[in-house]
Formats: sequence, C-alpha cells, structure tokens
Amino acid sequence: MNVAIYIYENAEVLDFSGPFEVFSTANRFIPPKSAFNVFLIAQNLEPVLARGAYSVNPHFDFDEHPDIDVLIVVGGIHTGELEKTEVLEWIAATSQKASLVASVCTGAFILAEAGVLKELKVTTHWEDIQALREDYPLLTVIENTRWVDEGKFVTSGGISAGIDMSLHLVARLLSASTAEQTAKQMEFDWRKNG
Repeated sequence: MNVAIYIYENAEVLDFSGPFEVFSTANRFIPPKSAFNVFLIAQNLEPVLARGAYSVNPHFDFDEHPDIDVLIVVGGIHTGELEKTEVLEWIAATSQKASLVASVCTGAFILAEAGVLKELKVTTHWEDIQALREDYPLLTVIENTRWVDEGKFVTSGGISAGIDMSLHLVARLLSASTAEQTAKQMEFDWRKNG
C-alpha cells in the first residue's frame, strides 16, 4: 500500500515525520507483502525547507510517483499552497484516485481549497478552528478532538495529533493490535479516541 505524504516549504516537521514514523514502524509487525510503502512527495524534487529551516528531500514529485493509495496532506505555513493552482489540481485529482485521504493540522485548509472536503465533519489545529469555519462554511469543524474520521476522509488536529490519527489509520487498514504494537514500539501514549 502506497502512502504519500505531501510536503512543501514551511511544512510543520512533526506533521510529516510523525505519520512517516508510524507507517514505517508498523512495517516491523506485518509481512513484507502487506507493508506500507511510505514516501514524501513534493511539487518538485528540490529539497524542501520545512519549519525551522529543516531541510528534507522528497522521494517523488508530481510528475513521477507510484500510484497513491493513501494521501496525507500536512500543515504548517500553508497559505502559499492555497494559491498554487498546480498543487490544488494535483491534490484534487490524486484524492479522487486514492482510497483514503487525510490531513494533519492546517493541511485541512489545502484539502478544502482543492475542493476535496465538502460538507464533512473535520478538524484542524486549535488555533485555526475559527478560520477554517469562516473560510469554508459548509464544513462542520469539530473542536477539542485529535482526529475526525469521515470514511474516506480523515482530518486531525495539530502536530502531534497526526501521530494519533496515523495510528488510527493503521488500525483501520490492518488491525488494532498492529497499531497498538506500533505505538508501544514508538513509546507513544496513543489517544485512541478522536
């Protein structure tokens, strides 16, 4: 199963590193044929400077990447992404083909702007709850929750909540016991309820 994590300039480091760690750690407990192929994807292959000038190399770009089963769009300083037509079009097209689409933190704004989230229950970082409500009034924005699961679309709160959500996705895609083993291996206190 191909898990693509979309990154961009000023993306929040734990927003992409946390889910990456969850899926790659889960691979330790499952047969190779069931393993997650988790990778970072960006608009192009140049190094991305995430928050705090953390430099990271994407594995793939929009032009060449494996088919995507699970797309995760991360948060950070996301406002520039909302103005990139190519990014929004790629996210919209990829979301149609993917079986599962998720966001961490303010990645929900990018999914909403791409027209992917429509009349759903969603969440985001607590600081951005009101802005998400105002900018996308057809969404029902939930406060005080780690993640919201609406079937194909799953959104999470800020930063570390993406780890909780990713463990939830592992439980959905594989099993609760695999997610629990993964959390234990990571020494992470998994909050199992959204």
